[in-house]
Amino acid sequence: MSIVPMTELLSHGRTQQKRRTRDTLVTAAQALVAEGKSPTVEDAAQAAGISRTTAYRYFRNQAELLAAAHPELGKSSLLPRTPPESVEDRLDLVVRKLTAMIAKHEAQHRTMLRLSLDAATPRENLVLRQGRAIGWIEDALAPLRAHHSAAEVRRLTLAIRSAVGIEAFVWLVDVAGLSRQDAQKTMRWSARTLLRGALAE
Repeated sequence: MSIVPMTELLSHGRTQQKRRTRDTLVTAAQALVAEGKSPTVEDAAQAAGISRTTAYRYFRNQAELLAAAHPELGKSSLLPRTPPESVEDRLDLVVRKLTAMIAKHEAQHRTMLRLSLDAATPRENLVLRQGRAIGWIEDALAPLRAHHSAAEVRRLTLAIRSAVGIEAFVWLVDVAGLSRQDAQKTMRWSARTLLRGALAE
């Protein structure tokens, strides 16, 4: 039976404690955003019962905190392991999941949209500026690369992204007056129409 050195045990314990502290801050931030708030690092620290100084060791600013608290951040694809063969079906599946995600975490997406419009917010801290959704859409359109140029697929990807993100959702709900469910349906329709138009060309 091997004996684990005390230093190794202590190191592992500290690592686990740091992870728990970070997770507690993120959970607190998510709860505050769900209430329609835009929590700062101090707000999350207070809600989590953690000192302000400790909280700033994990997140340098509000944007970093909100980026960490953003849902689905680690997903590289929204397609299942065995995706549909049809490009239209692949795209609809991705857009359906993306728009459902926006509706479910609307408050958080609206907060990130507001921060993305602030030129003072560092780009690396903003989910909306990292092309996450663009990657998901490109993944859905991957079969097109066999018969279309990279520039054509990229143009279509960006056009679809502009029609299915939080920006479009906010306009459809706040300006056009659609229900959230109808806004999702409209964004799916827009994506499908853009794809069909591009293929018709």
